[in-house]
Amino acid sequence: MIKLKGGKTKMANIMDEAKAYEPPQTKNIADLERVPTDLEVEEREFTKEDGSTFKIKVVVINGEDHRIPLSVLKSLKSIVEEKPELKFFKVKKAGEGIKTEYTVITLEDQEEETPIVKPGEDTPEVPSGE
Repeated sequence: MIKLKGGKTKMANIMDEAKAYEPPQTKNIADLERVPTDLEVEEREFTKEDGSTFKIKVVVINGEDHRIPLSVLKSLKSIVEEKPELKFFKVKKAGEGIKTEYTVITLEDQEEETPIVKPGEDTPEVPSGE
């Protein structure tokens, strides 16, 4: 990147940008070790190749979208009816594609300041909005 007069910035050429391009990805809530129940849920809309649209629910952790499958919300609803004070849970994912199954596991109350750590990572993450 090179600063030009008038505050403009010269970026890399198109070839370099194309090589470095990584499309945005939506991760899955099952990728998280623990999920606070007070995270804000957002909705994203996507367009398929045929022009039809679909929507998904996500939570945002450190700027990354994590999709919440509707089956997880359904299970969580039943759990919260029995345990309204639930503060943390995690999701286990089994299978692939249309055969994917999700299991919601309640977690014992933990310190609210305990950061979220993804499996296989040593660095803690803090939910956005905190």
